[in-house]
Amino acid sequence: MRPAPLRGLCASLALVFVLDSCGSLSIQRDTETSGRFESTGWAVTILSIDIPKSSKDIARENASDSRLNNLRIEDNRTTPYLGWFDWLLDIVGVRYTKINGTWGFPAEK
Repeated sequence: MRPAPLRGLCASLALVFVLDSCGSLSIQRDTETSGRFESTGWAVTILSIDIPKSSKDIARENASDSRLNNLRIEDNRTTPYLGWFDWLLDIVGVRYTKINGTWGFPAEK
């Protein structure tokens, strides 16, 4: 009769992965005062509720928390994107967002 504790452990591990958010930030310097950045984030969606928040918000907050001056987003991609059928991912799904852009003030030539 050991399956009950094992089932509880599996449920706990699944909950940890579902409730955990993941994001990353990469900063590259081009000059002393400017450069490029790439921020990513992913989130789990269950019944139209993003846990812990939308992947786009996670990626944007990661970039914002870097406190880089003059942060400008040039590209914003969320995958998977199914177009009109995107509502299927609102039932249960995982979304990943990547944001690319520039920061700082480029040196004058």
